[in-house]
Amino acid sequence: MIPENENHISAVRAFNRFYTRQLGVLGQRLLGPFSLSEARVLYELAHRDGVAAKEIGTELDLDPGYLSRIVQKFDDDGLINRKPLPADRRQHQLSLTARGRQAFARLDRSSHDDVAGMLRPLPENDRRRLTAAMATIEGLLDRTQAPAATLREPRPGDMGWVVQSHGAQYAGEYGFDSSFEALVAEIAAKFLRSFDASRERCWIAELDGAPVGSVFLVRHDDEVAKLRLLLVEPAGRGQGLGKQLVTECIAFARACGYRKITLWTQSILTAARKIYQDAGFVLVATEPHRSFGQNLIGETWEMKL
Repeated sequence: MIPENENHISAVRAFNRFYTRQLGVLGQRLLGPFSLSEARVLYELAHRDGVAAKEIGTELDLDPGYLSRIVQKFDDDGLINRKPLPADRRQHQLSLTARGRQAFARLDRSSHDDVAGMLRPLPENDRRRLTAAMATIEGLLDRTQAPAATLREPRPGDMGWVVQSHGAQYAGEYGFDSSFEALVAEIAAKFLRSFDASRERCWIAELDGAPVGSVFLVRHDDEVAKLRLLLVEPAGRGQGLGKQLVTECIAFARACGYRKITLWTQSILTAARKIYQDAGFVLVATEPHRSFGQNLIGETWEMKL
């Protein structure tokens, strides 16, 4: 069997080959007299007047000698103005001439029209899927960007995701068997059947348009609420989403007039336990038990409001 990481590598390489072919077909039409690197430099100059050549080279990761030849070609063609930097006269500030701006406008329009032509045969829903996938790729690979997570109310289909994600994550990370997934399904089904909007809530944490976390606050009695099914998938970790979800539960419980929040968890769920402890919950009881195919220590935590 091929190791999983090798499958991932092969998939990325196959995508690179496919997308490079797509860009090659587009590039033959839309770049005109410019190479891809020349077009990238032209784009930067069109959006950043008076930028230093060295700065462009660093940001685009271009060899200094290659960049120098591009700049000289642009100068010979009358596309740019060059002015020595006062602090270092060996370096130059670059800006587009009127002719250079006209060249960029033609390139920009050609690029726009060709991409529009590529998208035109796709149904609207497929266009949205394509651009969302591109945003996901960019967000995952560009570590300088911090993707924004949002909390929202559940939509049709979210309960199925809650059940599936709990089942898969707890099986993979803790070895829980299918009885845990069945328990989650029962909790989600009860929430849907008897949901009281004035006293209960579910929040779904979403990152780049995909669900990555959940939590439920449900009524136990008139004075006590239960926090249930806190989950943050690996893709959403490290951003404080668990804390944010628990904070929402506490704020809502207070607004509803509950006097206490209670929850049941397991001692092995160290990340969740820390979130509860930091939020002000107190461990009030422990009990060893055999559940979900594992020997566990169940814990009851409470928070007075």
